[in-house]
Amino acid sequence: MTRVKLFAAGTFRSMRVRNYRLYFFGQLGSNVGTWMQNIALIWLVYNDLTHSATAVGFITAAQFLPMLLFASWGGVIADRFDKRRTLIGTQAGMALAAGALAALTLGGVARMWMIYSLTLLSGLANAVDNPTRQAFVSEMVGAEDLPNAVSLNSAMFNSARILGPAIGGVLIKLAGAGTCFAVNAVSFAAVIVSLVLMRPDELWLSKPVARARGQIREGLRYVWSTPVIRSTMLMIAVVGTLGFNFSVVLPVLAKRTFQGDATTFSLLVSLMGLGALVGALASASRARPTPALLVGSCLAFGVAATICAVAPSLALEYPVLVLVGASSILFIAAANSTLQLASTAAMRGRVMAVYAILFLGSTPIGGPIVGWISQHLGPRYGLGVGSVATLLTGMAAGAVLLRRGNELRRAGSLAVAGEATADAAAA
Repeated sequence: MTRVKLFAAGTFRSMRVRNYRLYFFGQLGSNVGTWMQNIALIWLVYNDLTHSATAVGFITAAQFLPMLLFASWGGVIADRFDKRRTLIGTQAGMALAAGALAALTLGGVARMWMIYSLTLLSGLANAVDNPTRQAFVSEMVGAEDLPNAVSLNSAMFNSARILGPAIGGVLIKLAGAGTCFAVNAVSFAAVIVSLVLMRPDELWLSKPVARARGQIREGLRYVWSTPVIRSTMLMIAVVGTLGFNFSVVLPVLAKRTFQGDATTFSLLVSLMGLGALVGALASASRARPTPALLVGSCLAFGVAATICAVAPSLALEYPVLVLVGASSILFIAAANSTLQLASTAAMRGRVMAVYAILFLGSTPIGGPIVGWISQHLGPRYGLGVGSVATLLTGMAAGAVLLRRGNELRRAGSLAVAGEATADAAAA
C-alpha cells in the first residue's frame, strides 16, 4: 500500500497545483470533443463523401498545413504575449470553426471544399494554440514538475483518445457525423472556463520577449546550435512525417483489410489510446527524461508498428495497437520534456513551435504520401513505411543522443536552477 501511495504521489504530483488542475480537466473535456470530431471527420470524408484514402490524406494534411506554414509565428506570439489570454482566443476560434462544420453537415449541404476551408481555418488557430499551450505548461507548474506535467498532459490527451472515438463511433451510427461536430463545438467551453478561472498571481510567468526583427531566425539558430535540441528535433521530423499517420491508415485498415465499419475504426483508435494512456502514466512516474528512454521508446514504437503492419487478424491487431500507443506516447513525452528542459524560458515558445512544425506540421507531407501508399498498395504498406523509418531513426539517433546524456541532465538542472532564481527575484 505504501508503494502504491508513493507511486501515486509521484505520478500525479503536478495535480497539487490548482491552476494545473483546472487546465487538466478543462482540456480533458475539450479533447474528448476533439477526438469525436476527428473520428467523424475522417469517416465522413472516407465513407460518405469520397471512398478515397488519398482524400483522407489530404484532409489530414489540411488540418496541419497551417502548422507547417505559420507555427513559427505562433511561437513568436507565445514568447511575446500573455499565454493564458492567447489560449482563450485560439480556443474560441476553433469552437467557431467546429460550430460551422456542424451546421453544414447537419443541414446536409456539406461539400468537400467547405470541409477543406473550415479545416484550414481551425488549423490556423491551432498553429498559434499549440506552441502557446506547450510553453504554458512550465508557467503553470514550474521547471521542477515540468516533465511530470508533460506526461500527465499525454495521459489526459490519451484518455480523451479512448473516450472520444468510442462515443463518436456510437454517435455516428445513431445521429451522424454532424452531431459529433456540434458536441466538439460546445466542448471548447470547458477549457475556456478553466483558463478564465486560473489565478494569474500563482503562475510562473516568464518575462515577455520584446518585439524585434529576426526573432524567427533567432529561434531557428538556437534550435540548430543546441546539440540535444537539434538531435531530438531530427528524430521528431522523420518519425512525425512517416510514423504518425494512423488517422490516414486505420480507417482503410478497418474497412478494406478487416471489412469493418465505423465501430471497428473507433475501437482501433480507442485501443491505441488505451495503450498511450498506460505509456503516459509510466512516463509521469519518472522524474526526468533520459536519452536512453527517448531512443528506447522510439525503437519500441518501430517494432510495435512493424507487428501492427503484418498482424493477420483483428484478434491480434487489437493488443498490438495497445503496444503501439504505449511506445509512441513514451517517445513523444520524452521528446517534449527533453526540448522544454533543454531550452531557456525566452526561447521556449519558439522551440516548441519548431517541435509543432516537425511533429504536426509534417503531416501535410507524410499524410498524402502514406494515404497514396495505403490506397494503391494497401494499408499494411502504409504502416510498414512508417515503422521502418522509425526503426532506422531510432538506431541512427541512438549513437548521437546516448553520448549526450550528461549534456541533457546538465540542461535540465540549469533549467530548474534558472526558474528558481527567477522566482526568487520576482519574490
